[in-house]
Amino acid sequence: MSFLSRERDNNSSSRARKVASIKSFFNYITNKAKLLEQNPAAELESPKIMKRLPMYLNIEESKRLLGAIDGEHRERNFAIITLFLNCGLRLSELVSININKIKNDILTVVGKGDKERTIYLNIACKKAIEAYMRVRPVEGVKDKNALFLSERKQRISNKTVQYIVKKYIKAAGLDPERYSAHKLRHTAATLMYKHGKVDIRALQEILGHESIATTEIYTHVDNQQIKTAVESNPLSGYVDEHNDDNDS
Repeated sequence: MSFLSRERDNNSSSRARKVASIKSFFNYITNKAKLLEQNPAAELESPKIMKRLPMYLNIEESKRLLGAIDGEHRERNFAIITLFLNCGLRLSELVSININKIKNDILTVVGKGDKERTIYLNIACKKAIEAYMRVRPVEGVKDKNALFLSERKQRISNKTVQYIVKKYIKAAGLDPERYSAHKLRHTAATLMYKHGKVDIRALQEILGHESIATTEIYTHVDNQQIKTAVESNPLSGYVDEHNDDNDS
């Protein structure tokens, strides 16, 4: 662990993964394979991982990003970023969207572990998809069921989508080093929780998280929310008038 930290410059998350692998291996060797009488890794401690708040765009920055989309393939790129910001899709989920999986305002996507989940499309998403479908190529398309197509008229790749997102983040005057396609997923989740007052269980379903613990990272609050919460206490206006008079 010391070597990984000092020589390899591994952060706590990387070291924790390696500790987990070592412990799992020796647990099997000792308890399942019965090749050792004692587990030498039983007392091996995992490094503490500092939880970082997810980076996300605020409402104004999100609008700036959408407003920056222009040029060739505008309709396609606008639909891509609209779906990221409104639905909290993973990159792989967006790329894998099939036309036959869109029924009115319902989209079915394949998430982690090949699990299907239902996404409800709001007005912005439906309008963006409709506008793109009007200009989406028809002739010479290699994957006719793929929603988003590349210039070669085949299913768009992860790399191309990442490039598109970075391009317009930069065009919007935002830092392309700080924001990515995955950060747009963070943005959707945070805005839904913060401004839409979405219940954490509902948010878990929307994001396709297996564990509620994963979703809890989006329940972070900013200082203004804390201030507002304290001020909303029904006793916040109760002042000791007697002491107030003495002070004056």
